[in-house]
Amino acid sequence: MAIHAPTVTQKHLAVLIDADNAAAAIVEGLFEEIAKYGVANVKRIYGDWTGPQLGGWKKVLLDHSIQPIQQFAYTKGKNATDSALIIDAMDLLYTRRFDGFCLVSSDSDFTRLASRLREEGLTVYGFGEEKTPRPFVSACDKFIYTELLRGEALVAASNGHDRPEPEPLAEIETVNVASTPEAKKLPKAPVSFIAKILDDIADEDGWVHLGALGTNISKLRPEFDPRTHGYKKLSELIKGYPDTFELQARGTSGVGGSILYARHRQPGL
Repeated sequence: MAIHAPTVTQKHLAVLIDADNAAAAIVEGLFEEIAKYGVANVKRIYGDWTGPQLGGWKKVLLDHSIQPIQQFAYTKGKNATDSALIIDAMDLLYTRRFDGFCLVSSDSDFTRLASRLREEGLTVYGFGEEKTPRPFVSACDKFIYTELLRGEALVAASNGHDRPEPEPLAEIETVNVASTPEAKKLPKAPVSFIAKILDDIADEDGWVHLGALGTNISKLRPEFDPRTHGYKKLSELIKGYPDTFELQARGTSGVGGSILYARHRQPGL
């Protein structure tokens, strides 16, 4: 009797882009990132396409099958794009065809929309610049800074910048930016924060499944991303601090290989 591998069901996602608050330069990285979370069944972008300001987006729409939605600015200084995107999002929500939404904008006006979608049990992935207001970031299940999609953080790491040392306190870290982009330093990894989560959810021996660790981190800090700190994956970040964390591979998980567990090294052990 043949044994078939279990079928993996991908999430159906609606991608809604605020062209006024997102740069066309992220488009390649954006859809590569979205592919990690599911299938983009709907891809729409909102803006006033009669003007020259969205020229960058016009060049990439066909290549990525993004449907442009025209929204005229009815009054100077007022942004009607937000309202059009929100109305469409609610229409799509009530079709009950989607498992999640990808909201691409750095505008805090979408904070309530993200919360409303989550109230319906859908997963919300936010994409915006590091300047995105905290309320919108916190309203999403996962928030990805678009600077990462341009590869800026990884480029800085590959140019010889050392990864930062662990911070002594569990405070939210800040990015230290020098006068030139080339001198931009990577922010410190939230080591104390990660250690506290490990302590809170660990088993009797102090170990935590790496997937569970990542899930709990995202619940408290939706914007957390190892790439921000110069690491491609959470496992690499854990390995990067051997004096604080321990990583262990156990058995196999079939096609996926070893199952990874992490532990907070207690002082003196």
